Order: sequence, then structure tokens, then C-alpha cells
Amino acid sequence: MNLVIDIGNTVAKLAVFDKEEMVEVLRGSNHSLDYLPMLCHKYPIGHIIIASVISLSNTIRRQLKKIDLPILELTYETPVPIRNMYKTPKTLGMDRLAAVVGANYLCPDKNLLVVDAGTALTYEFIDAQGCYWGGNISPGIYTRFKALNACCDKLPLIEKGGDLPEFGYSTETAIRAGVIKGIEFEIMGYIRLMQKKYPDLLVFLTGGDKFSFDTNLKSIIFADRFLVLKGLNRILNYNVKK
Repeated sequence: MNLVIDIGNTVAKLAVFDKEEMVEVLRGSNHSLDYLPMLCHKYPIGHIIIASVISLSNTIRRQLKKIDLPILELTYETPVPIRNMYKTPKTLGMDRLAAVVGANYLCPDKNLLVVDAGTALTYEFIDAQGCYWGGNISPGIYTRFKALNACCDKLPLIEKGGDLPEFGYSTETAIRAGVIKGIEFEIMGYIRLMQKKYPDLLVFLTGGDKFSFDTNLKSIIFADRFLVLKGLNRILNYNVKK
């Protein structure tokens, strides 16, 4: 069995896989892997992969050293089962890379747009030949809320939950509708742009945020909030077999 660790800007996710099937996933601090000993004791873990978008804390490095198992730390030099065409692979977020690997594994031989809605909102494109061409990075929901609050003296910091009218009837609803609907329009714009070049395009939506879309687009959108974890597991299996 594999243990997959994805350390993000906000939380860390630890997932156990039995071959390609995810059997358990836990969320915790991105500065201390408190669930690590328990999962290694609970399951017959054979290999571990870890990917992080932040520098690993000293606490996490000490915790990993206590585990007597092979650990693959994903970097830009790690072999992956796709062709990475990104011109600056050293600066590429490993979560972005794992997401496209996961999408390509789930839908091989397809032109794919991967949208990851987290702290940042990212767009990635991988073609039917398995070539990853890169993508774009935009602020996520909470990042936009925080930016409005920080940069505009009289705008409050609000939560995403609540009434979401077409047009806000108060400052709170104006901010919420502006941010969330703005993101929805942004995503739909990317999808329609890519559809013009790739009529057979499929879209993977992952991350912690959910959105509503035009009914004409829903048939090509696959929601999978564990796409990055599945991609990491695929990368681990690919390297174990090499």
C-alpha cells in the first residue's frame, strides 16, 4: 500500500492507497504530520510520496526520518508518466504537476483542462498525446476576499457562505457575488476558449471550492477533489516500477 502526502498552502492531506484505490484520507496541519505514525501502524505501507508547495518544516522532516520506509519527495527532477513541456520546471508547483498526471491517468488520450480551486485558482492543459503545456495562476476565493479587505479601506472581510444573488443588495452580498460569480465566469471563459481549439476538450475541477456552471458545460466537467492525491499515487507507482 502507498501513503501519499500532499502539503498545501493551508492544510496537509494524507491518503492511503491500495494499488489505485484510495482507502482513507485525512486532513491536518501543514506544519506537522500528526497522523503519520497512526497511518503507518494501521496499514501495511510499502512506499511513501510527499509533495509540498511550501518549505517542509523541521518538525515534518524529523517525523519523516522516524519512518523506516522508502520516501519519494516529488521535485521537478522526479520522473513522471507525462511529457513536461513547462519551460521553468524548477518553479512549477508540484500540486499542479500531480493534478495533470492524475487527470491524464483517469482520462488518457484526451485533451484536458484541469482547474484547481484552492488558495490559488490554477488552470493546466495537457493534450491527448500526454504533453503538459503549462497553465495560468489566479487568486482563489479567499485570496480575493482578503485582497479586497486589505486593499480597500471600507470593504469588510466576508465568508463565502451566504446569500448569492445575481447582483448584490448589500456590500456583503456585492463582494460575495462579485468574487464567486467572477470566478465562475472566469472558469467558463477558459473552457470556451479551449473548446474552440479542442472541440473534444474534457475538464477536471478539483480543490476545495464548488461552483455552478452553464448547463451546456456540465456534461464535460468532472469534479474530483482528490485529483492531486491520485496523481501523486500514480507518480509513486510509476517510479516504484522503474
